[in-house]
Amino acid sequence: MINFRPPETRTRPSVGSSSSSVVTAEKALSFISKGWQEVRSSADADLQLIKNRANKFKNLADRELENFINSASISPFAVPAITASTITAPAEIDFVKKLRPKLSEIRRAYSSSEFKWPSQGKLRIDLSAIKNAIVAEVEEEEEEEKEREREREIWRKWRCDRLKEERHFGEFDWEPIRTFKTRLKELEVELKGSRSSPAEIFEVIKNSEFVGKVKSSLKSICKEPEETKGVPPLDVPELLAYLVRQSSPFLDQIGIRRDISEKIVESLCSKGHSKLLLNSLPGGGSSLIDGEIMNDELDLRIASVLQSTGHCYDGGFWGDSTKQNLEGDKRHVAIVTTASLPWMTGTAVNPLFRAAYLAKSEKQNVTLLVPWLCKSDQELVYPNQLTFSSPEAQELYIRNWLEERIGFKADFKISFYPGKFSKERRSILPAGDTSQFIPSRDADIAILEEPEHLNWYHHGKRWTNKFNHVVGIVHTNYLEYIKREKNGALQAFFVKHINNWVTRAYCDKVLRLSAATQDLPRSLVCNVHGVNPKFLKIGEKAAADRQSGQKVFSKGAYFLGKMVWAKGYRELIDLLSKHKTEFDGFNLDVFGNGEDAHEVQSTAKRLNLNVNFMNGRDHADDSLHGYKVFINPSISDVLCTATAEALAMGKFVVCADHPSNEFFQEFPNCLTYKTPEDFVAKVEKAMSSEPQPLTPEEQYKLSWEAATQRFMKYSDLEKVLSDETSLDRRRRKGMGKSVSMPNLEEMVDGALAFTHNCLTGNEFLRSCTGAIPRTRDYDKQHCNDLHLLPPQVENPIYGW
Repeated sequence: MINFRPPETRTRPSVGSSSSSVVTAEKALSFISKGWQEVRSSADADLQLIKNRANKFKNLADRELENFINSASISPFAVPAITASTITAPAEIDFVKKLRPKLSEIRRAYSSSEFKWPSQGKLRIDLSAIKNAIVAEVEEEEEEEKEREREREIWRKWRCDRLKEERHFGEFDWEPIRTFKTRLKELEVELKGSRSSPAEIFEVIKNSEFVGKVKSSLKSICKEPEETKGVPPLDVPELLAYLVRQSSPFLDQIGIRRDISEKIVESLCSKGHSKLLLNSLPGGGSSLIDGEIMNDELDLRIASVLQSTGHCYDGGFWGDSTKQNLEGDKRHVAIVTTASLPWMTGTAVNPLFRAAYLAKSEKQNVTLLVPWLCKSDQELVYPNQLTFSSPEAQELYIRNWLEERIGFKADFKISFYPGKFSKERRSILPAGDTSQFIPSRDADIAILEEPEHLNWYHHGKRWTNKFNHVVGIVHTNYLEYIKREKNGALQAFFVKHINNWVTRAYCDKVLRLSAATQDLPRSLVCNVHGVNPKFLKIGEKAAADRQSGQKVFSKGAYFLGKMVWAKGYRELIDLLSKHKTEFDGFNLDVFGNGEDAHEVQSTAKRLNLNVNFMNGRDHADDSLHGYKVFINPSISDVLCTATAEALAMGKFVVCADHPSNEFFQEFPNCLTYKTPEDFVAKVEKAMSSEPQPLTPEEQYKLSWEAATQRFMKYSDLEKVLSDETSLDRRRRKGMGKSVSMPNLEEMVDGALAFTHNCLTGNEFLRSCTGAIPRTRDYDKQHCNDLHLLPPQVENPIYGW
């Protein structure tokens, strides 16, 4: 505070004047004090405002520091653009990580409660720590760069020394190259020493020893073999003869018989250059030449011409060039079928036994590929509302069921492919490319159970391209089923030709279980099915009990099968209703479940037939052991498994005289009928007599061991497995001695497969021909159940 005092040199005024001057001085002093207080309060407000702004600046600086530090860590989900500035990002991140402790120390220092802002209103921050960190980082980077430069300098020096050594000594030249260089230098020295004209120099080079050796080497490489000279080329009749012979399967399909094709070939071979071959034969006439000799001579003729030209054929026009040889000593057999347990149908049971008995020999690895159904389809197909949440659970069920019946542990692999159940066809159809579920390393031999069924809508890799040998086994007489439907004759006509098409395009060999099936290309009739060993044991026990004097069969007749009209129920009801009088007092027990169960039962009840309907059960169930006669009037079956099982148990079997039962007619307990009256007589005979026990030969004929042996023989599997050269994935079949000649038949089959693949790739055409919608690829539910990649990822379409 400032004290105001009057000057001592001023004279004291009078009393009156002095009192007024005092009042005036007090007012002035009061005014000054009030003004000073206002100035001070205003200054305090300004200082507080400065402090607030300083705090805001400090907070803003803290946030900026945090952002700066956080920006050093890159998010794993961010994908920064690659630019010149981001190339040094790792170094900058390391710098920031080193700087982080310094920044944290600065923040703690300036954020503490002990920190005092200067009263002068000046904010001073010591940035020496940041400066030192930056300087240290720069110095460290410079030191690292100098070290790298020293390393590069050492490498450059070593490389220069190495190159000098190579130029000086030529140590790293290939031996022929060093020799070639030496000879050239010698030739160059020789030419420089001689003073000759260019013509003389050229003559010296031509006659030099070095040039002579080069010429002899080239001649040895390009020399033609003596035995290929003098072979006349093929003429037009020979080419036509080979074309007709290779086209004989195709000509047979369009109505031109094979014997006519052979005559055409013989006529063409008797002309042109082939007369040279005919004259070399005894007698010189073509009358001594049969078709087989003619084919061999034509093959030899073509082979010699091809050898003279140096042509070597590596595969078909439609072949798969990506095939690789199999690894390992064991071959691999993949069995692909159209049904799976617990659906008790022939295509589920028989392939399962086939896989077990093929794996029993341990000569080859075996994989069984079965369809996987989503839960909604499982509820429609599997009995007793049995469903599986995963393929592993279903595989466990299948293995347990099998081991209970065969008595040994079968060592084979079970895999699944996506399938969908068709209510209209009452069967399972594949979804997507079934062949992709066999790995390429295991793609050796394929057994397609029901090949026509598997390939109706197959849109994927051709089986015969992926596998060395493909065998189809026909289980079902589809034409017989289709003829029973509306417009059946027309549908059967188209299905017949489609079956021919797909089996020829996708199979090397086709086995038909009986002559009741459609005659397909490359097919033959052979029963390659056996019966469950459990049924043979039941038959052995029945024979032993009977020999000991016990009564084995205490019940009468029965029928067992899926309850659909096409499985023989129509024929059964017609026979029983037509001869109701003869069958008075005769009772028949029927076991089965199926889509037509209600209709079948109501029809039998309306006709007042003595038929007792019961739920379906396993044929080996104890409740069925006491029946003596198995009646099976079905003519739609190809080879009825239940008939074979009944014979194995030592029962009588009454069945129709039909190609499907031809295999069973050799057994004395099989009674076949031709007419309805004959049916009545055979039933009466069976009910009034006792069946004969099976002999050991008959038991073996029904076993799976015998069935597997027949399969190995007639499918050519024995020959394929023993032929080590068949491991080569480039198949050379049907070419006789002329192994280098392209096979026209194989090219036609490839063209058929290619056309079929194009047609089945169109969803509209698939729907028009009866395919389940959207089954060209498997769906999302299959992806979840089988742990598959989506089809868009598995088979991407680029450029769309």
